[in-house]
Amino acid sequence: MMMCCGQAKFFKPSSILQPMKAVVVNYRRGRHTQNPHQMILKAEGVDTKEAAEKLKGRQAVWTSPAGKQLTGTVLGAHGNKGALRARFETGLPGQAIGTPAEIL
Repeated sequence: MMMCCGQAKFFKPSSILQPMKAVVVNYRRGRHTQNPHQMILKAEGVDTKEAAEKLKGRQAVWTSPAGKQLTGTVLGAHGNKGALRARFETGLPGQAIGTPAEIL
């Protein structure tokens, strides 16, 4: 329980840290460059920049068709519509674009 301005606020840790489904949208890129270690993810139910910033620091997991799991970290929001930037230590292959991922 947390007190703020005389009101009690209750937080449910289990609801905050539940896995979320996401889709790999693209590499983070510019006009002439592409960063293979950073991907843009779109999570279900995240529609604003503020909601996306709350997921900063969480772990992103992509599972390959062979069953290998590649993990990364959510760095922050990308744009104003709730997309996320995630950095993967080993970059994801191009076949990952459009496939599901999970945010833990």
